[in-house]
Amino acid sequence: MKNVPSTTPQNTDADSAEQRLRDQMVQRLIELDAARSPRVVAAFRTVPRHLATPDVPLERAYDAEYAAVTKKDATGVDISSVSAPRVQAMQIEQAGIEPGMSVLEIGSGGVNAAYLAEMTGGEGRVVTMDIDGDVTRRAADFLKTTGYDRTVTVVTADGELGAPEYAPYDRIVVTVQAADIPPAWISQLAEGGRLVVPLRMRGMTRSIAFVRDGTRLVSDGVELCGFVPMQGAGENRMRLAVLHDAAGEEIALRLDDHPDPDTRALRDALSTPRAQAWSGVTVAGEESLEHLDLWLATALDNLPLMAAKPAARERGLVASASPIGVPTLVDGASFAYRTSRRTDHPDRFELGAIGHGPQGKAVAERLAAEIRAWDRDHRGHRAHIEVYPAGTPDSQLPAGRVIERRHTRVVISWP
Repeated sequence: MKNVPSTTPQNTDADSAEQRLRDQMVQRLIELDAARSPRVVAAFRTVPRHLATPDVPLERAYDAEYAAVTKKDATGVDISSVSAPRVQAMQIEQAGIEPGMSVLEIGSGGVNAAYLAEMTGGEGRVVTMDIDGDVTRRAADFLKTTGYDRTVTVVTADGELGAPEYAPYDRIVVTVQAADIPPAWISQLAEGGRLVVPLRMRGMTRSIAFVRDGTRLVSDGVELCGFVPMQGAGENRMRLAVLHDAAGEEIALRLDDHPDPDTRALRDALSTPRAQAWSGVTVAGEESLEHLDLWLATALDNLPLMAAKPAARERGLVASASPIGVPTLVDGASFAYRTSRRTDHPDRFELGAIGHGPQGKAVAERLAAEIRAWDRDHRGHRAHIEVYPAGTPDSQLPAGRVIERRHTRVVISWP
């Protein structure tokens, strides 16, 4: 359905340029395998997403990988954004939305709600909510400008509690990073309904499509993603343990449910010679390591992410630099992080680990051994994730790595 009002001023040249950029974006989404179904493709061809970010150049607004940050907190952390088209399309595909469905979006921005309205059609219902009144006002303005206010309800409230006045929902799509699944999301989801949520598990965030089966959720799709953190009652941000910050070349461990490390000992370890351990496992240059990293987080007890600025790598302090972080096995005063090196093949890299500290070599060897275990037993597979209410006895949980949260027990297993 086309929702742009007929009263919108007509500018043939501008409209034509914008439509070309929109079509190019859609073509890129198809190439990236983010938009697969005809209805998702049609929705992304229809919504004028640039109107939600008027200060962003058209080319950026229709860049398939560009996420427009719309608000930061007092410390400079991004707390609201219009997600990249690729991520929005990926989540909508995960949700499997059909015409006539009732859909709740938690984390508003306006654009994604418009896509959801396209998917549900005139007989469906879309509720989009956010805790921040600035965000919902901006979303409401966009929806009114584009005509989607006729089919989308905007709610300002804490997403932790959902929107019970419009429940039950056939689909719930969460567009903020969550560390837990609040009871309201499960109770407001219809039996057999799908919840798509960027769930953080031991530092790794994945967009997971869950299907409700009574009081539990069972995964039916896991994708790599990144989102701004949830606010309100469900806020649970990662902690930072700084290992090196001289000259602004910060190196830090990003901690989730990991124990607090001995930062002084690890800082000292960073200055010790490197110990290398290579796995013999190779990957292509463009091959994603998302499933390997989630396996490592599943298999190893204390594996936070080491975030490092490029300057730290340029000075030789670390061999791998990433603002998000690379898996790092910590053992007392020693640690080892995943890395890679070129092989004789122009597009193959060998995976391994670099260790520091008195047990650096042994810790690196343990990390390399788990890389080999992934390659031998789990490569080509995706994690299976189930969510149970907190307090569920161990005897009623499947085998796997159990993550304890306030509301739930999350279990990760591998085929």
